[in-house]
Amino acid sequence: MRPALLLCLWAMPALGDGLDDRHLPVIPRTPAEAAKVAAVLAPPTDFTRPEPFEAKPAGAATVRAIATADAFSQPSANMPFEREMDFKLGNALFRKTWVAAPSSTLASDGLGPLYNARACQDCHLKDGRGHTPATADASRVSMLLRLSVPGGPAPEGIADWIATAPEPTYGSQLQDFAAPGHAAEGRMDIAWSETPVVLSDGIVVSLRAPAYSIGDPAYGPPARDLMLSPRVAPQMIGLGLLEAIPAADILAREDPDDADGDGISGRAQIVPSLEYGVPMLGRFGLKAGAPTVREQSAGAFAGDMGLSTWLLPDPWGDCTTAQSACRDAPHGQEPDIRDGLEVDRASLDLVTFYARNLGVPARRDPGDPQVLKGKALFHSLNCQGCHTPKHVTHRLDGQPEQSFQLIWPYTDLLLHDMGEGLADNRPEGRATGREWKTPPLWGIGLTEQVSGHSQFLHDGRARSLLEAILWHGGEAQAQRDAVVSLSTEDREALLAFLESL
Repeated sequence: MRPALLLCLWAMPALGDGLDDRHLPVIPRTPAEAAKVAAVLAPPTDFTRPEPFEAKPAGAATVRAIATADAFSQPSANMPFEREMDFKLGNALFRKTWVAAPSSTLASDGLGPLYNARACQDCHLKDGRGHTPATADASRVSMLLRLSVPGGPAPEGIADWIATAPEPTYGSQLQDFAAPGHAAEGRMDIAWSETPVVLSDGIVVSLRAPAYSIGDPAYGPPARDLMLSPRVAPQMIGLGLLEAIPAADILAREDPDDADGDGISGRAQIVPSLEYGVPMLGRFGLKAGAPTVREQSAGAFAGDMGLSTWLLPDPWGDCTTAQSACRDAPHGQEPDIRDGLEVDRASLDLVTFYARNLGVPARRDPGDPQVLKGKALFHSLNCQGCHTPKHVTHRLDGQPEQSFQLIWPYTDLLLHDMGEGLADNRPEGRATGREWKTPPLWGIGLTEQVSGHSQFLHDGRARSLLEAILWHGGEAQAQRDAVVSLSTEDREALLAFLESL
């Protein structure tokens, strides 16, 4: 965004209070490499042909775009042969179905007692996106409600933190499944309403708006000041590459006061790190609430399945002190196996390695004239103001799959105000109730092929890419309105470009 600032920041050993990349084995860039990176990241000026290496959105880690539901389940193409077994073992753990304790399967017990899923793969379908329930009675697996109330402690060293606390009885998220002998916390209820939007060519697009509530609460009504927010499981590809983008490069794109006057004012999410004990740049989760793939994985084990790790060692997961039956129930922690945890350190490392190395498929037809026209429109509308097309990752020691790759994720990993229409009115860390992290767009055109649906946004309300665009507001209101005004031909070209990613 600002090349001079980028060149200045790359060499800084730390950005203060842990906002460096201590989670990675970084080899500092040389001045020559920094200059090369700045040149490579310059915005395009020629939209008549693809940019160099644009067809490989994950650099050398890019995988073939296969025409099956397994398109998101391939390992990084540049993974050394000797590391492939770790990927396969991590995949097995990701797909593993856990059971409640006590059980004869000591290597797989410890689920719950309250939980949202029995396996990571249950939510991240084929390593892709989750979905909304097809009917009122359908399972809510792959979608959940986050819960909080105002107040609570604020971590030291993080400015603009909005203090919240878990709901006193139900905790940080609604658990809608339970082990035998326990009652699920409740049911996520969704009421939909439809609103038509008329485009400039007369086409009418109907937007469905959800209203969320908790049905059949097992422990009585939740707190009156409850804040709740839906979450559909996001796709898993390219996470290790996003983790390897230099923090300095992300912070250089902040513009909280909109100094350049483009209407876009991205802000970094800063969160406490469980592993390193310092504030770190948030990158993962829909509001960037986790700083690393490992911490995001540990949080999912604890919150979604009630499984303990060395980062979150409580065996009852999200159960509160008000849920004594859950806390007193048998758990899967065996003192003589698995480090005394339900998910031992080696298993968490394998799942982390797997999540870091799910490959990003190659672009489909980036040189197609319709796609190139759509790309030019994408840039002319300043969609890249949030969906930053390309980054260059750190040079890393011992992580060849992510090391010094030119990648095209189409995200700045910053928080943006997306307007009242998409607001969940539930703060998380520094993110307000109107802010969301810019989601990566790579692989978005393969969503239906992989996950069997075309639902987008944080709660799956959008049933197409066009609906997703029309929900944009706040900092993206001008772009949304411009899309409404496009001709039929231009709108189809823009969507063709997005489908090619």
